[in-house]
Amino acid sequence: MKNIKNIAYIIIAITTLIFSSCGDKKTEEEGEKHEEAATVAELTDSQVKTIGLTVASVVGRELSGTIKTTGKLDVPPQQLISVSIPFGGILKKINLLQGSEVSKGELIAVIENPEYIQMQQDYIEAKSQLDFAKSDYERQTDLAKENVNAQKTLQQSKSTYNTLIGKTNGLKAKLKILNLDIASIENGDIQSSINIYSPINGYCTQVNSNIGAFINPQDVIFKLADTQNMHAELTIFERDLPKIVVGQKVRFKLSNENKERISTVSLIGREIGADRIVQVHCNLSSADKDLLPGSYFTAIIETGASKVPTLPDEAIVNFEGKNYVFVYKGSENVKSKEGESETKFVYDMKEVEIGMAEDGYTELKNISADPKIQYVVKGAYSLLSKLKNSEEEE
Repeated sequence: MKNIKNIAYIIIAITTLIFSSCGDKKTEEEGEKHEEAATVAELTDSQVKTIGLTVASVVGRELSGTIKTTGKLDVPPQQLISVSIPFGGILKKINLLQGSEVSKGELIAVIENPEYIQMQQDYIEAKSQLDFAKSDYERQTDLAKENVNAQKTLQQSKSTYNTLIGKTNGLKAKLKILNLDIASIENGDIQSSINIYSPINGYCTQVNSNIGAFINPQDVIFKLADTQNMHAELTIFERDLPKIVVGQKVRFKLSNENKERISTVSLIGREIGADRIVQVHCNLSSADKDLLPGSYFTAIIETGASKVPTLPDEAIVNFEGKNYVFVYKGSENVKSKEGESETKFVYDMKEVEIGMAEDGYTELKNISADPKIQYVVKGAYSLLSKLKNSEEEE
């Protein structure tokens, strides 16, 4: 009897375990069905007609790839001139304002300094001494040939002559830096001021002094820019760099206007900065006097066209920061509550990754291009609303 009771207990325990396991499995299957149902929307024939829902296959289209970025207008270093003077002086005359147009060789300022007079006097004196030393050296050379003078006298004469050549040439070079006419100085025409001329055609971008101010050699009086050779400098992130090649078309708009301008990629930087960006330079398609160096703009780089799978923009719905499309799964005949036969259409919501967009179509990167698979191209947001409303009701 005792053994029979033990066997009975064992049978009861096993039966309980089996039913419990079945119950858990059933609950788990129901949870899976519920989770699946959260991505599936069902519509009747009348509902499909009411919302005007239509389906279509993926279309392969050539879309122009683009990169959006920012940048600023700049002038090449060789076309941006800082005007200063090598020996300092008082600004006596100034002919420029910020924004003034200048021509190459145009007088833009006059600087005065008594030291200029001394430099010219030193040159005249050195030139006179050089002429005398030259004559003496030639005379000593002739006497040495006849053994009339000592060799030491000839060497002293030669040393003095060479020293004065160096001194005279040094002073002459300084006077040329000051744009002074050497011939006039040798004729006794001494000037107390010097003229400063524009070295380029362009515009004055900065005026940093005024009449009467003393200008030190390191001071920049003006900054001039040749805007005919202005270029656009783009900021490109490291991840987009492989898409950039010389010759690509760039469309940009200044921050203060709606006019679109065109430029072309001409030079790609070879160093990635600490912020993981690279500078890319572009040539403007045409010169524009209205453009100013340092102006900021937004730009679109056209990276070329490629054929990709696309759907109309309205086929893609966004929910909680993710993009989805609805895949048509087919239809089936069912009985309505009133017992009548009706057709039920089934749609499955699928998350997608989008790419380029153009002319109302968007690239989809992770969907099948099989023409047998159809996607909702009109009425997708109505489907999303029905799906989420059904979840709330549950």
